[in-house]
Amino acid sequence: MAKTQTTTRLQIGQVLVNLGFVEQHQIEEALASQRNGGHNKLLGEILIERGFCTENQISAALAQVYDVPYAQINPKICDANTVSILPREFLEENMVLPLFKVDDTLTVALSEPSNIFLVDEIRRLSSCHVQVVCAAVKDIQATLQTFMPAANVFVIDDIIDEKGLDDFSLIENITEDITNLEEVAGQSPVVKLVNYLLFSAVHENASDIHIEPDEKKLRVRYRVDGRLFEKMRPPYQMHSAIVSRIKIMADLDIAQRRLPQDGSIHVLMKSRPIDLRVSIMPGSFGEKVVIRVLDANRIMLNLESLGFGYDNLQNFRAQIQNPNGIVLVTGPTGSGKNTTLYSALSELNSEQVNICTVEDPVECNITGINQFEVNSIAGFEFTTALRSLLRQDPDIVMIGEIRDADTAKIAVQAALTGHLVLSTLHTNDAPGAVTRMVDLGVPPYLVSASLIAVIAQRLVRKVCTNCREEYDPGLSLRKTVEKWIGGVEKFYKGIGCKKCRNTGYSGRIAIHELFIPDENIKEMITENVSHRKLRDTALKNGMMPLYIDGAEKIKAGITTIDEIIRVCTIGESDDFNMKKKDKS
Repeated sequence: MAKTQTTTRLQIGQVLVNLGFVEQHQIEEALASQRNGGHNKLLGEILIERGFCTENQISAALAQVYDVPYAQINPKICDANTVSILPREFLEENMVLPLFKVDDTLTVALSEPSNIFLVDEIRRLSSCHVQVVCAAVKDIQATLQTFMPAANVFVIDDIIDEKGLDDFSLIENITEDITNLEEVAGQSPVVKLVNYLLFSAVHENASDIHIEPDEKKLRVRYRVDGRLFEKMRPPYQMHSAIVSRIKIMADLDIAQRRLPQDGSIHVLMKSRPIDLRVSIMPGSFGEKVVIRVLDANRIMLNLESLGFGYDNLQNFRAQIQNPNGIVLVTGPTGSGKNTTLYSALSELNSEQVNICTVEDPVECNITGINQFEVNSIAGFEFTTALRSLLRQDPDIVMIGEIRDADTAKIAVQAALTGHLVLSTLHTNDAPGAVTRMVDLGVPPYLVSASLIAVIAQRLVRKVCTNCREEYDPGLSLRKTVEKWIGGVEKFYKGIGCKKCRNTGYSGRIAIHELFIPDENIKEMITENVSHRKLRDTALKNGMMPLYIDGAEKIKAGITTIDEIIRVCTIGESDDFNMKKKDKS
């Protein structure tokens, strides 16, 4: 038996060398360690511990040794219906992932393709022929969690038919005097109504659901592309039952109606997990509910897809490659700041760096990044988390938001001690981040020493491609835009259609303003000059203001003049400095 193990180990080692994953001396070093006290560890475990190779490389080598295919598993190559063929407990205990089933052959991913007993058990439980694919444990585990999340996850695919809504007639029969809210909240019509609201919100790409009681009416509104629109008006008598159902799903106290409550719901829709953040606030006519929809599938973790102009994208990419310093993303709530940060982290993500985040809440899980969620009730605040995090040997730190003096000071210290720090602030423009950091108590000379870039952004609605048509904006508006960026051949707007709910807009894109302090501006920051002087100097140095970036998107037919005017503040000094820059 010992001879067989040694032969297999050498075979795996030789394959790793042949594949170019490790050097021969590294194999010999690992084998020596195994002989001298590491008898309980496999060769692959020792190689990974010493940083000689990765878990995926070990899996690729094992696949070659045992003559089975190797695959880097992710949810996209897995059939959700196939996962349920085997019992959940069996899959989790043995790290088995059913991938797909063709006729009577079941393809499964295993981390140990040599385990013939496990393969026999899979064959028995599934009553299928079994095809084995070798994959890394971490990939199998992450994919299993996607398709089989925690037990408190609600599956809401089986909902009311959107066309018929037959069961809604039963809702009218519920009287205003509800004595047992928990019982009523669990009845089929109430459950189906809440499921329908959640399902249709995700289907229509809503970011928030508002359930609002008035004196004798109840309305439900969705926020889509930054604007609220009314979805429906359920019977007013249903309000208490709807709120109670949501409280039950979010594990909140249904008897508490006088104090605000916050919670979360995890749902499965079409086999993909979606997080819902619930906020309940007592009002004059009953409790108002706002549900934030966090759909990871809608978050585009790619800088190219975020609307960056060519120069801004290249310059921003260059700044996030710095080994240390602070990069800030600023803008109002709902301007896509976290999406920009997530996209930057995805680009920086690699096996060679340790990336850690502190967020409230974690909106998108990224494989390979260590993400921590603050918990105010438990005393795990931003400052506490950051102090502990800096002892975790991070290379890159993402802070969800710099919201107080302590967080700002820790972020600056981290940047000055060799870490790249990414975070968000609420400011009106990019240079305003300097003023905000000073207001939070950070000395100007430390802001100057640590700040390497600030990007301000807004989200503007895109013209609906289904009903887009050319139009004349009028002489005044045409001259305004052409004063900013030169001649514009055609202007476009949406006339309204079913696809865009007759708004003329569908989807959103970001416009940006990138502020990169040079040596002159750093000296100005140290001298604590005014925000106006900083902005004027940045514009003279070539900073493109938000409205100019927006005008370029008008010229490209992506958005409209109305949208740019809606989200941008255009000052006289901006125009003056842009003209001065053009003349020079």
